[in-house]
Amino acid sequence: MAMKLADVGEFYRRLRDADPEPTGELDYINPYTLLVAVVLSAQATDKGVNRATAALFRVADTPQKMLALGEAGLVQHIRSIGLYRNKAKNVIALSQKLIGEHGGRVPAAREALVALPGVGRKTANVVLNIAFGQPTIAVDTHIFRIGNRTGLAPGKTPEAVERALERRTPAEFKRHAHHWLILHGRYVCKARKPECWRCIVADLCGYRGKTTAARGSIPARAGAGRAGERAGSRRR
Repeated sequence: MAMKLADVGEFYRRLRDADPEPTGELDYINPYTLLVAVVLSAQATDKGVNRATAALFRVADTPQKMLALGEAGLVQHIRSIGLYRNKAKNVIALSQKLIGEHGGRVPAAREALVALPGVGRKTANVVLNIAFGQPTIAVDTHIFRIGNRTGLAPGKTPEAVERALERRTPAEFKRHAHHWLILHGRYVCKARKPECWRCIVADLCGYRGKTTAARGSIPARAGAGRAGERAGSRRR
């Protein structure tokens, strides 16, 4: 059942109050390195990607430098990341296309981004949101789960959840909605064992598996997203 619209606003207000300026957890230097990091993060953890890109971005932080490094050189940096060979091919190909069609710059339009090798709608939305400040919402597994579990934005597919979030999220919260939801899902509303006992939106949530204790009280400013478990800003 979908959450009442009045509760949706309160849901976001609490997440905002707990973390007014949320940030992503992928390290990046500029829009290009952000794009590369997001492409590499598919089926991989942000921590794992950050370990691999720490050295990579010191030598290749532009499409031109990435092409100079070459596919073989890139592979040596990202071997620890899942599907690294295919990802290396995509990063080299998208770098070539950025130079050939966009003057080496990352475009600020979804249509142009999804035309790049290895870039889907979710990746494009992340880049548009973080690099260009657009109010896009990238639906990953965490946000898909929260949308359905809480009733915030029910949908059978990521695209359906994205449309529901765009329709139901008040304009004042759209800029950071993506980060608030993904961090809440990563650190509180976990897949197997959601920590309802410390969730600041538990009383608004439609999840039937909540504990009685969670329904009866809301911990003051409990970990809405970071929960004291993650570092501050990831941008270097």
